[in-house]
Formats: sequence, structure tokens, C-alpha cells
Amino acid sequence: MADLLWPALALVLILEGLLPFIAPGLWRRVFAEMIRLQDGQVRFFGLCCVLSGLLLWWAVT
Repeated sequence: MADLLWPALALVLILEGLLPFIAPGLWRRVFAEMIRLQDGQVRFFGLCCVLSGLLLWWAVT
């Protein structure tokens, strides 16, 4: 499992860096909109991301 950690982290960094690299103006607007969200909305989005990741992990392993 440890041998998958670094490639997974690298993939996350690549994916996270694509939007600010390709469209920095859009990235700023998206980030500004996220700041306006309430804590509950951010938590719900985070929970959805975690659950989606777990489901994907389960599906591929």
C-alpha cells in the first residue's frame, strides 16, 4: 500500500494544478465563490469527496 501513496499524491497534485495552470482567472472566480459558502456547505462537499474517493478505492481494489 505504501508503494501507491507517492504515485497517488503525485496524481492529486497534477490534477489540482491543472485548473490554475490552464485557466487562472476561472480558478480565482471558483475560489472566490467557495469562500462565500457556509461551513455546512463546505463540509457537505468535503464529505461527498471523501465518500466518492472511498467508493472509487473500493471499486478498483
